[in-house]
Amino acid sequence: MSNETSMSQIDLAIEGELSIYRADELKHALIDPMNNGIRMVVNLAGVTVFDTCGVQLLMLAKRTANKVGAELNLVGHSPAVLEVFELLNIAAFFGDHLVIEPTGTPGKA
Repeated sequence: MSNETSMSQIDLAIEGELSIYRADELKHALIDPMNNGIRMVVNLAGVTVFDTCGVQLLMLAKRTANKVGAELNLVGHSPAVLEVFELLNIAAFFGDHLVIEPTGTPGKA
């Protein structure tokens, strides 16, 4: 996990697991800055494991952002994140642009 800070935005890159095993650590990194009205841009490209606790954490972060007038943007969704977002059909909850690679060529078996 790495982050860069500017006046009103924090760029946070999550590497490895976004799971129950890192929930407490990541909760503080995601939620605490938003309580100060900071815009969070969270890069998920390095996420290799994404479980339901990770989903709940991102949902909490989004609800917190809405509640305190901050902003949360998720970018660079890894295949692990895309798979769970698709499975649970929750991409619209976050309102971020997802780029989903096609799984096959139309018309070919």
